[in-house]
Amino acid sequence: MSEEKTPQVSRRNFLETSAKAAVATIAFGGFPTIVPASVFGKNAPSNRINIGAIGTGRISRGHDMPGVWQYDQAQIMAVCDLDTKRAEDAKMLVNDYYSKKNGKPFDGVKVYHDYQALLQNKDVDAVLISTPDHWHALIGMAAVKAGKDVYCQKPTSLTIAEGRALSDAVKKTGRIFQIGSQQRSTSQFRYAAELVRNGRIGKLKTVYIGLPGDPSGDEEPPMPVPKNLNYDMWLGSTPEVYYTEKRVHPQQGYDRPGWLRCEQFGAGMITGWGSHHVDCAHWAMDTEHTGPIEVWGTAEFPKKGLWNVHGPFKTEGLYANGVHMIISDSFPNGIKFEGTDGWIFVSRGDAKATASDPASIQAAKALDASDPKLIQSVIGPNEIHLYESKEHHGNWLECIKSRKPPIAPVEVGHRSCSTCLIHHIVMKLQRKVYWDPAKERFKNDDEANGMLSRPQRKPYTMIG
Repeated sequence: MSEEKTPQVSRRNFLETSAKAAVATIAFGGFPTIVPASVFGKNAPSNRINIGAIGTGRISRGHDMPGVWQYDQAQIMAVCDLDTKRAEDAKMLVNDYYSKKNGKPFDGVKVYHDYQALLQNKDVDAVLISTPDHWHALIGMAAVKAGKDVYCQKPTSLTIAEGRALSDAVKKTGRIFQIGSQQRSTSQFRYAAELVRNGRIGKLKTVYIGLPGDPSGDEEPPMPVPKNLNYDMWLGSTPEVYYTEKRVHPQQGYDRPGWLRCEQFGAGMITGWGSHHVDCAHWAMDTEHTGPIEVWGTAEFPKKGLWNVHGPFKTEGLYANGVHMIISDSFPNGIKFEGTDGWIFVSRGDAKATASDPASIQAAKALDASDPKLIQSVIGPNEIHLYESKEHHGNWLECIKSRKPPIAPVEVGHRSCSTCLIHHIVMKLQRKVYWDPAKERFKNDDEANGMLSRPQRKPYTMIG
C-alpha cells in the first residue's frame, strides 16, 4: 500500500505550527496570546505518540492497550477490528479509561474496520498489532511501509519466508519494530541470561525448554457468519473454509480464541509460547542472529476434530556452538540451562499471559539453580551486561522517541520464530533436517524447503 501523495496538515503539525506562531506573536510585541503549558510540556499533544490498535481481542484488551495507555507520552487514538462489535467494545474501553484518568468525559477514539484505512491516517504515529498470527507479517509490512513504528505480538510470522520479508522491510524503512517477547523485559530472564553468558554454570551444554500443551476438540458444524464479522478478510491469506465460532473467536466475551488451535492460522504452542522461551534461550546462548544446524523429533497430532495443532511432542536441535536444545511439553514451563558446573532454571513462575491460557506443568520458582549461590551472584562491572528494559511497551515508546533499537527487534524475533517453525516442520516430517542459518534454507531437502512458505489467497498477499 503506497502512502498518500496529497499534502495534508496533520493535527500534530497544526499544533506545532500554532504553538510556534503564538510564541512569535508574544516575542514581537503582539497581543499576548495565552497558550496552555501543556502545549510545550514533554507530554504535550504535539509531542505525544499517537497509537492505533489493530486487532482488539483478548491479548489487546488485557495486555497491549493497557501496556501503552499507562504512559502519558502516548495516547491510543484509533482502534481497528474487522469484527465491528469488538471494534466498538475497544472504543468504549479506551474512551472509558481516558475519561477516568482525566476526570472528564473523553470521546477521542476513531474506529476502523480495515487496517489499511487506519494506516492512511497521518496523525497515527505507531500501531499495535494484536491480530491472529497469520496477519502479523502482512500488517507489519504494510505498517512500516506507511511510515508507522510497530509493536507486534509474537510470533513474528506464520512462515519463515514471511518473517524474512518482514525483517527486511523493517530494515529498509528504518522503523522501530518491537516484537511482543515481553519476557526480555522481565528481570529474572535477563539475569539468567547474564549468568549463563558470564560462565556461572561453566560451559553451556544443554538447554531444556518446557511449553504448555493444547487439547484437541470436537468436530464443529458450519454456522452462519455473524453480520458483525468480515470473515473473508479475517481468513486473510489462508484458504477459504467454512465459518464456525470455535474456529475464530467467541462472539460473547474475550476468552481464549479457537484459532490458536488451528494450524491454518498458527503452529500451536511451539510458536505460541515457544517464541518466548526460544528467544530467551537464544539470548543466553548468544545465538540471537542465527539458529540450529540440525533439528529432529516427533509429535502427536489430533486424529479428528476442528482443532489440529500439535499435542504431546519432543523436538531437539543442535547449534554450531555445540549447544543441544530440547523442547517438550513434558518439561516444566520454562527454560533450564545446563552447563559443566551446574544448572539454572528460569520461568514466569505462576504467572500466565492471560487467565485463559492452557494449563502447563508449573514451576515452583521463577528462578532456581543447582546451587543457590549461583542466583545470588553479582554481575560485575567488567562482565557482560545485557540490554535492560523495565517494561516492554514502555521500552518501545522510549525507542520511538530516541530512535534506538528496542530490546526485542524484529530480526531477533524472526530468528526465534523461525527456529520454532523449523521444529514444527520436523514435527510434520518426523525426521531429521539440516538447516543453513545463513541462507535460511534446508540442505538438500526439497520437501522441507517447500514448507518455508505457504500459498497466499488473493487479495491478502504480502506487499513486496
